[in-house]
Amino acid sequence: MSPVTREGSMASSRTALRICPLCEATCGLTLTIEDDRVTRARGDRDDVFSAGFICPKGASFGEVDGDPDRLTAPLVRRDGRLVEATWPEAWEAVASGLGRVPAEHGRAASAVYLGNPNVHTVAGGLYPPTVVRALGTRNVFSASTLDQMPKQAACGHLYGDALAVPVPDLDRTDHLVVIGGNPMVSNGSLATAADFPGKLKALRRRGGRLTVIDPKRTRTAELADRHLAPRPGTDAALLFALVHVLFEERLTDLGRLAEHVTGVEEVRALARDFTPESVAAHCDVPAAQIRTLARDLAAAPTAAVYGRLGSTAVRFGTVASWLIDVLNILTGNLDRPGGAMFPLPPTARAPRPPRPGRGFTTGRWHSRVSGHPEVASELPAAALAEEIDTPGDGRVRALVTIAGNPVLSAPDGERLDRALAALDFMVSVDPYLNETTRHADVVLPPPPPSRSAHYDFAFTHFSVRNNARYSPPPVPLEDGRPDEPEILARLALVIGGLGADADPALVDEQAITHRLGKETADPHSPVHGREPGELAGQLTGRTGYERRLDMMLRLGPYGDGFGADARGLTLQRLLERPHGIDLGPLRPRVPEILRTASGTIELAPAAVTADVPRLLESVTGRAGDGLVLVGRRHLRSNNSWMHNVPALTGGTNRCTLQVHPEDAERLGLIDAAPARIKGDGGEIEAPVEVTDAMRPGVVSLPHGWGHDRDGTRLTVAARTPGANLNQLLDGSLLDPLSGTAVLNGFPVQVAPA
Repeated sequence: MSPVTREGSMASSRTALRICPLCEATCGLTLTIEDDRVTRARGDRDDVFSAGFICPKGASFGEVDGDPDRLTAPLVRRDGRLVEATWPEAWEAVASGLGRVPAEHGRAASAVYLGNPNVHTVAGGLYPPTVVRALGTRNVFSASTLDQMPKQAACGHLYGDALAVPVPDLDRTDHLVVIGGNPMVSNGSLATAADFPGKLKALRRRGGRLTVIDPKRTRTAELADRHLAPRPGTDAALLFALVHVLFEERLTDLGRLAEHVTGVEEVRALARDFTPESVAAHCDVPAAQIRTLARDLAAAPTAAVYGRLGSTAVRFGTVASWLIDVLNILTGNLDRPGGAMFPLPPTARAPRPPRPGRGFTTGRWHSRVSGHPEVASELPAAALAEEIDTPGDGRVRALVTIAGNPVLSAPDGERLDRALAALDFMVSVDPYLNETTRHADVVLPPPPPSRSAHYDFAFTHFSVRNNARYSPPPVPLEDGRPDEPEILARLALVIGGLGADADPALVDEQAITHRLGKETADPHSPVHGREPGELAGQLTGRTGYERRLDMMLRLGPYGDGFGADARGLTLQRLLERPHGIDLGPLRPRVPEILRTASGTIELAPAAVTADVPRLLESVTGRAGDGLVLVGRRHLRSNNSWMHNVPALTGGTNRCTLQVHPEDAERLGLIDAAPARIKGDGGEIEAPVEVTDAMRPGVVSLPHGWGHDRDGTRLTVAARTPGANLNQLLDGSLLDPLSGTAVLNGFPVQVAPA
């Protein structure tokens, strides 16, 4: 096909495959490309994982990719203004700024913030740890403590590995319980499932049950057989009551896991105080409904309890996340088909014989100002502002942000906004001049997705079916423009003092040499005793990141072991299968996956059970009678970075305050009229949307809006800026076990504006 352009010349047209990087579903796309511009995106029907499914975000890939507000050249601050510069000029500015701050104030004066899009790119999956090591700082912040860190912390304590997160076996389960999630809209999260909506409908068609626990009648709840609408923030108490019923009515059955679990009696003792009758008023869920759900879970042939943001970004996020797995374990549904299972990603290490590990610990260091404990090598994102604006030794004076916009995504963005303006130096790797990067002294823009390779290093850890897929860049890079792996590799070298002229390939070769050295010394590795240099010589790939991917695939659970298994996985075999390779359904992995000090699933970890008295106190205390606010997700959005695409704005994708009719009448709120919302961190205004989908006493705003600051380059987003719900928070409300900000279930006052 060769369509005629408006100028009358012939435009070249072709198709190319690309894995969608716009949410966690990781669907396969077929792109139409004309003169190196993506003009259409549709689902790849032959993709082994998504089989043609596509959502509005994926269909808008071309608009996202070709957004005219995307930066195409570096920006450097000169005379107070950010102006375009050459790449050599930008690297010179980075070397000067990031060299000056540690020389004057020490390495502790630097920090890094990693945003959500990092987990959607090859570069974000491989290079940020190198940047952090080059900075030599413990001041690491990320979107994890605004989202899923409670789940990682709970799994770390249970299994000894924070990345050992079980996911629901959607294709085989008989009863799925979704708590605080809306996968009909989000497409799933911490459970990578292309066409999650289709899988829920298939569950219903085969006679399975769907239970949703959510304060709003979401699209997922509308599909459910049972919908419980508890008061927000009470999930942990409700889950503990379910555990109580399992013990009280002798419904526990650990099955084959019994020999691998310790701490059952400790959990039984803790659950005694959480009778359904004692938590019913606190949760606003009848005790009879709690007992019925517990019995149904125990009676189902297979079942899986799955929780997301509504169960993590709350005051007891880690306890709730722990109890979700406790329920799956006590009902015998962990690590069995149809239950909650552990994926086996292709780039993980090949399985080793079961053995005790080091376990999972937190608090190895603490934040300077408030003393927040480190969790999974991170400090709370909510503490970033105080680490910058509080005087004293170790004050953060230099910041590197990579694909992040914490001014909108973290609590009290106004304080962080002021703090960023006071930094001595800031560099951002980001395609946009947004509410955060407008403070940078240097902005280094990566190329758009069509000019980038893709492999899901992160999401294969959460995939509901094992698979391997790789997309080379569909469109070539412009001459002289570095790709994102080169940008991050060179940034690490510049920070490390090797200068802008150092070869970025050094980073990849060092990573390869280090990994092969460890593998050849490991008696359980498929390459034990071999020569690292000889193995490195076998690696294929056009780039350093492809060579690293080839190495990881070869050493992984499905790999060829550098010739040990002639049928095993390599990069070349992946390239020969552009629609991906299906690696089969999830398989049991206990005890192989366990890395606790005891070598067992430690059902009653001391760090988690120590927080149970605080939970019990909240149950027995007086429940608040005011309004509480929860966030929500839009199908055509993903945090703050997709509000600049015309096709993904308008319609239902609006920043409105959803209010139940009873609350609207009581407060004098009128549909479509503005309301003033007040919290501990400040006040905002948003138009009211009256809907009986909300339960009384709860209001809802979507996350990531507030595009009303000067100095950005977000033309579409600025036209309908919306209100930033995180400005209602002052940053003091955290889940203490994970450092995660409480973004759901916090009190607010609402009145007509």
